[in-house]
Amino acid sequence: MLFLLNDVVLSLDAAELAPPLTSERFAQVSLNYVAKLGQELYAAEPLLHHKDVEKAQRLAALIIAKQPNVNAALFIAPSRGCLVDQVQVRYAQLSMEIMGALFSRQKAGILTNLEADRHVWRRLAA
Repeated sequence: MLFLLNDVVLSLDAAELAPPLTSERFAQVSLNYVAKLGQELYAAEPLLHHKDVEKAQRLAALIIAKQPNVNAALFIAPSRGCLVDQVQVRYAQLSMEIMGALFSRQKAGILTNLEADRHVWRRLAA
């Protein structure tokens, strides 16, 4: 399964990355709680998706587990050590064509944050 986290396409097996919680305990965790966890991670390390891919994959797996139709997330921290509430969060559902194209570009080494933004997040649009 492909998941876009900011400007990195992660290829992951959600079943392998699922948290070791019983389904009953995990059912009590909300998507808002997972978002808050992501905000905490990105407040501590704004480039988490580049610097700690394992944590990024686990975060993506949690998002998928709580909202299976979401296959992209954007976490924007203004600076390292910022307040957790300053980290912005967005989710998206991308088509397989877009995900495949982004993944191909990443494998070729030509996927940039500007390109991911232009095709998905549109934060820099005029």
